[in-house]
Amino acid sequence: MSSSSSIAPPCITFIGGGNMCEAILSGLLKTGHPLTHVRVSEPTPQRQEYLRSTYKIDVFGDNNQAITGASGQVSTAPVDVVVLAVKPQVVGEVVRGIAQSLQQTQPLVISIVAGVAIKDFSRWIHHQEKQQGSATGGKRVPLVRMMPNTPALVGEGAAGMFADADVSQEQRMQTEYVVRNIAKEYFWVDTESGVDAVCAVSGSGPAYFFLVIEAMEKAGIAMGLDAEVAKRLAAQTALGAAKMVLTSEDDVATLRTKVTSPNGTTQAAIEKMIEVGVPQGIAQGVAACRERCSTLSEEFGKL
Repeated sequence: MSSSSSIAPPCITFIGGGNMCEAILSGLLKTGHPLTHVRVSEPTPQRQEYLRSTYKIDVFGDNNQAITGASGQVSTAPVDVVVLAVKPQVVGEVVRGIAQSLQQTQPLVISIVAGVAIKDFSRWIHHQEKQQGSATGGKRVPLVRMMPNTPALVGEGAAGMFADADVSQEQRMQTEYVVRNIAKEYFWVDTESGVDAVCAVSGSGPAYFFLVIEAMEKAGIAMGLDAEVAKRLAAQTALGAAKMVLTSEDDVATLRTKVTSPNGTTQAAIEKMIEVGVPQGIAQGVAACRERCSTLSEEFGKL
């Protein structure tokens, strides 16, 4: 995890006002980010009103107005950072629709959209410019791909980021300014393919642990435990084990060995799990996730 030096609060526009936007937004405001330096664009009127009344910020129904701050009541500051937080299925249309505003304002664009490559964002942003023959020598909009995960919604997120060559050191610091509000652990990766690996390990990772907790809960119920008791025992055990991993000087294999007494109850459990292929299944699942990320990138590249 990188440590970011103190920087002036950037003016941030969120395109898409869903759960992940709200997680970042609430974190920013709790740590003192000024209301004058944040705007949200959200198409649903009910959601617009919720965000506006809850956070006392400008919420727009028009993406371009949110970027420029035109007709804003609270925030009219020049935009520094645009966070793309829309569904993958509509991202191409959305980015093409704001391309001119992005070219004019030149903010840092941070995408938290899974599976969409930087080359495609760049293609959508600069498509019209290229058609008009003005791309040569033109200034490129700097792009960062960020892969957070859903535990960000409870302040326990993890994230990985990749920056293209146009991102400055100050803009890396701005990225960290945003991500540290939702992630306890965050890392820069050196290649864009590393974002797919982050997706496979931590982006989709919560679902893997939900599956394990669900299986432990069901096993506990089958052994006679109350359903709520089984769930909370399994969940707290997962939380405690994770905290031990993050705070211990021992590696994960050593921690496992320390709680696995020879010929004891834990050894019986671990041996059975290895026998039926639990570790291999997890590894293959993570690999399948990474492969799907690559496939999605190819699909979005055709939009």
